[in-house]
Parts: sequence; C-alpha cells; structure tokens
Amino acid sequence: MGKYDVVVFDNDGVLVDSEPISNRVLAEYLSELGHPTTYEDSIRDYMGAALHRVHDLVLERSGRRLPEDFDEAFHERVFAAFQRELRAVDGVAEVLGGLEEGGVPYCVASSGSHERIRVALRGTGLYERFGEGRIFSADDVGRGKPAPDLFLLAAEKMGVRPERCAVVEDSPLGVRAGVAAGMDVYGFTAMTPAARLGDGVTANFRSMGELLALLA
Repeated sequence: MGKYDVVVFDNDGVLVDSEPISNRVLAEYLSELGHPTTYEDSIRDYMGAALHRVHDLVLERSGRRLPEDFDEAFHERVFAAFQRELRAVDGVAEVLGGLEEGGVPYCVASSGSHERIRVALRGTGLYERFGEGRIFSADDVGRGKPAPDLFLLAAEKMGVRPERCAVVEDSPLGVRAGVAAGMDVYGFTAMTPAARLGDGVTANFRSMGELLALLA
C-alpha cells in the first residue's frame, strides 16, 4: 500500500457502531428537556458534530439555552448505553489488520471528547490498536468539523503532509472537513446515503470489506 502515508478514521459510525445509540439518546434527552427531537432529526442535524453544535442549534431555534450540566448528563446517558449495546463496526478489525500488514499507520480524529473516544474504543476492544498518541479529538482544536483543523492536526502529529492522508468518514460534516484539509475522503455509506455525504468524496463504500482495496 503506497498510495497513502496515513489513514485517518472518524470514530463514531466508522470504527464503532455508536451513531444509532448516540442519536437515540440525544433525541430522547432533548425531547425530555422540551425540545422535541426525533431520531431522524438528530441524525440530520447533529451526526458527526461536536456538542457545541447542539447548543447552538437549540438556542437558535428555541431562544433557550440548554442546562449547564447538559454535556455531562448526556455523556452519562450515552456511556451507560454504550456499556449495554456498543459494538465495533463489522470488518473494522480486519481493515486495521490489513493496514498493519501493509505498513500503513492509522489514527482516529473524532468530534467526540477524548473521554468518549476512550470509552468507545476500550468497550469494543480497539483501544490498544491506537493508544493516546494516535487519538485526536475536537477538544484539541479551536474549530471542529466541518473546519479542517482536526484533520490537519492529525496529519501534523503523525508527521505527514495532508495530501498523503486518506480520511474515512460517514457524515457530511466530516466529509467537508476532510476535503477542506486537502485529503482524499472515503465515504462509509452503511448509515448515511452517498447523496447526503456531499461533494468531494474520492469513493463511497457500504461495507468495510471494500475499504482496503480502495486504499491500495
């Protein structure tokens, strides 16, 4: 595999099958707080985004701020659901193994907090394959996705040029961030239709079994 020097994975929905859990919990919690939100609303508006987007959109639409403890309470609910339900995305372990065999480094760059990333990766047995030096969070940069900052930070820390990176994403915000960073973006469409991912995707794929061939 000589096409890329580093493969940068999103976490939620790409490495771990967390998007259905997170968006269900978010929709339920917002509705409890008096902001009626369906699961479909959450997927459309918040998938791939950091929590500050939730605060911003709720304030914009309702004129009311979310409680100060919203983030902490939401994470408690999500982590509890993760313990019961979270699994790795089918085929991810094989993809990581194939990259390792090919000598291609990889990392994760996620809109989630470092704590959320650790909880998700540890709960699915993937954490040891990354370690702290290859985990990057929106908490590390001033602007999260769709700004390119997080992916550019990942490239810098991994010691490679952005144009030598491949990004694996499943959200429109993440795709926009990868394209803005000057990286090739591969769109995982198991949950998000290709048409929703937007322009600039190098290739779309529906099963992790397809990814290694695309990256080769």
